[in-house]
Amino acid sequence: MNNIVVINQVLILFLIMLIGFIARKREFITATGTQDLTRLLLYVTCPLTIFTSFQFEYSRAMLVGAGQVFAFSITFHLIALLISFPLFFRYPEPVRRVLRFTTIFANCGFMGFPLLQSIYGKSGVFYGSFYVMGFTLFVWTVGIRIFIGKQDGSPWKKVFTNPNLIALCLGLGTFVLPVKLPLPIYSALEIVGAMNTPLSMLLVGVTLTEVKLRELFTGLAVYYGSFVRLLLVPFIALLITNLFSLPPIVQGVSVLLTATPAAALTTAFAAKYNGDTHLSSRLVLLSTIFSIITLPFIVFLLNR
Repeated sequence: MNNIVVINQVLILFLIMLIGFIARKREFITATGTQDLTRLLLYVTCPLTIFTSFQFEYSRAMLVGAGQVFAFSITFHLIALLISFPLFFRYPEPVRRVLRFTTIFANCGFMGFPLLQSIYGKSGVFYGSFYVMGFTLFVWTVGIRIFIGKQDGSPWKKVFTNPNLIALCLGLGTFVLPVKLPLPIYSALEIVGAMNTPLSMLLVGVTLTEVKLRELFTGLAVYYGSFVRLLLVPFIALLITNLFSLPPIVQGVSVLLTATPAAALTTAFAAKYNGDTHLSSRLVLLSTIFSIITLPFIVFLLNR
């Protein structure tokens, strides 16, 4: 990976975020519009991006690589869960819930897919989908448990009805079986799926308007959480992938997804399950801003 290429791609994504920020500030995007765009992203463009990323000729090597990414995702989320216990035990419970959640769960969809698509193209999204599969399994089970201490209703139903997981399973079927979509259908799905990158970054920019600037930089917890999320966790991921000598693209995809900012779901979970919403909003925002610097640094470490 070329550092300059990565820095340019991160800057491009940041500038799209800035456009979303300005558009929301000027009321070109309303609160209702934001909700509609979020649903469009979650239920249409992101699943289509995943599904169309599987339109390759079958390759056993790619399937093995995908299995390695999925195995890494499961292993990594378990390790992140374990280290989140001793890292934040001194904090009050509402703060500890948010910090543990952001340690385990990154913004691997909203920011991860655009980044992978920019650097690796469809192959990056293909492999990244299997990391997100592990993320989905954990976030609707362990993620909820972090906030409420017990299972919430039927979490597995939320896992298996997640549109992105359904898109992954359907895409995997077309990849393994000798079934390819007709060109007009594939092109239509690909064009709509291509909206995922700008739409994701616009929405990240929109969410940044919800935090008051004068309150943004107060408190040590937000800096500690950002350090763990953006530097400590990816460094552990780098050590794991080096230990198992994973192929370069598998290692790159795996580590870069762990290096993305705090998951956008953090604030929603905190609001629903009595976490510190003030901290969660600031942590998502600051980690997103700091990632402009830390992501190229992680790439530098990958290249070495």
